[in-house]
Amino acid sequence: MKPINILSAAAVLALTSQQSLAADITVEVQNLTHGLYFTPIAAVVHAPDVSLFEVGEAASTELQMMAEGGSIDGITTVANAASADMISNPAGGLLAPTMKASGDLMTTDGNLMLSVVAMVLPSNDGFMGLDNWELPTEAGTYTVYLNAYDAGTEANDELRGSGAPGMPGMPVPPPLDPLLGTGGSGVAGADSNATVHIHRGNIGDDSLTDGKSDVNNTVHRWLNPVAKVTVTVR
Repeated sequence: MKPINILSAAAVLALTSQQSLAADITVEVQNLTHGLYFTPIAAVVHAPDVSLFEVGEAASTELQMMAEGGSIDGITTVANAASADMISNPAGGLLAPTMKASGDLMTTDGNLMLSVVAMVLPSNDGFMGLDNWELPTEAGTYTVYLNAYDAGTEANDELRGSGAPGMPGMPVPPPLDPLLGTGGSGVAGADSNATVHIHRGNIGDDSLTDGKSDVNNTVHRWLNPVAKVTVTVR
């Protein structure tokens, strides 16, 4: 009789652990809007006790940096400190309306949650976001639709500016420049919610030379959802 190879319980657990060390995934982000752009995208796979943002809570400095100026440097720092896996700027810059960008990732053990963020332009501190979505364990293709959030860190005056954190005004990269007005007086209204919340959307106006807003109300208004994330697990 041939000998039977019996794995010990410890060996079985070790084998199972090795097989679950990583997941091979592709994350694709599509801009669903008519006239908005997304700044460099950060797609982060991290442990369950990590969050890039939480609705109803004050934004972190790193989130503020991204939501007001489009920089994901702070998000990258947070991801690295948490030993997270990250797809950084898959579009190589701005993601235009209707366009898609994707990246591949081999996740590491313990990183089970996916979060995605990018600033929405034009806006003062708006961003599209996915917060702590649990990655499926079975191979397949999964779709999630994303809302636009307000970071609660800047008044929505809808006026041109530098986009520097803590400074009023919206950053205006070249693709948006000819579409926005100038000389607006600023959209009135109380911005009293200082926590991350669903964005009210741009109000805008129809003047390119004055009015209250520098935002074009026929191009840059939106309703949720603003993005589609497709995750392929292999």
